[in-house]
Amino acid sequence: MSKAYVFTRNGGPEVEALVDQDTPVPGPGELLVAVRAAGVNPVDWKLRAGYTRPGSEPQPFPTVLGSEAAGVVEAVGPGVEGFAPGDEVFGNPVTGGYAEHTLLPVSVTAHKPAGLPFADAAVLPVAAATAYDGVRQLGLAPGATLLVTGAGGGVGTAAVQLARHAGVRVIGAASAAKKDFVESLGAVHVASGPGLADRVRAAAPDGVDAVFDLVGGDTLREVAPLLSDPATLISAGGKPLAVELGGAAVERARNAAVLDEVAKLVVSGVLRTFLTRTFPLAGAGEALRAVESGHALGRIVIEVTA
Repeated sequence: MSKAYVFTRNGGPEVEALVDQDTPVPGPGELLVAVRAAGVNPVDWKLRAGYTRPGSEPQPFPTVLGSEAAGVVEAVGPGVEGFAPGDEVFGNPVTGGYAEHTLLPVSVTAHKPAGLPFADAAVLPVAAATAYDGVRQLGLAPGATLLVTGAGGGVGTAAVQLARHAGVRVIGAASAAKKDFVESLGAVHVASGPGLADRVRAAAPDGVDAVFDLVGGDTLREVAPLLSDPATLISAGGKPLAVELGGAAVERARNAAVLDEVAKLVVSGVLRTFLTRTFPLAGAGEALRAVESGHALGRIVIEVTA
């Protein structure tokens, strides 16, 4: 048996529970991994509340929470090559990350560099990989100006760092409480909320060349007209709306090669993970509440005892 933090139906925190369940068995192309750390993301509570990823079927209950994890391979499924028991890995689990054991498909699993702690590796597959895909999709030249909405969140923090590393000037929209943090990343901070477009114009009088949106909704509608070419708008926060406005959704690669690249960037010091709080598996609910509040600064991780 293996402990896991699950939701038993769609709803709020009241549907969550720490349970014992059978240890999963790896199928073709899968790894059984003893989890050492799991990243906590907004998508976790959104899935609990009833959100279904596009193209996905609703999962049967109970469903283990968590979209990214790092740990040690205990067994490999049929046809697996390049991985063996004892390997340290990280990736996107198919059976949830808030657990003592999970299954990782080799297509979205990478070997963890020896110098990268499990906790740092565990926060790369969702936010950092999304940011990497988006910045690469925009392909901005050095000296261009990029507006990142939601710059103080997990994806935004990574996107700002990656864009700055590429020589791009970044305007980061975030709450006033995150001003110092956003500026520490090398971005020009503008306060989020109504009137954002005017504040961006003041910060970038020559205009912005692209928008990387992580908020959607009214924020996306307000900033889209800042662009002379709507094709330079991408979004991970309001994908259908971005398309409606002439932009595009962030094109996710979802492969091991991207995970390898972001891990190298962390090890080299280009990309910082900004881990701020860790919780044990028994405190997974508290960890999720911290993210669900929308006020968390930096990344939150669940650490699982070996």
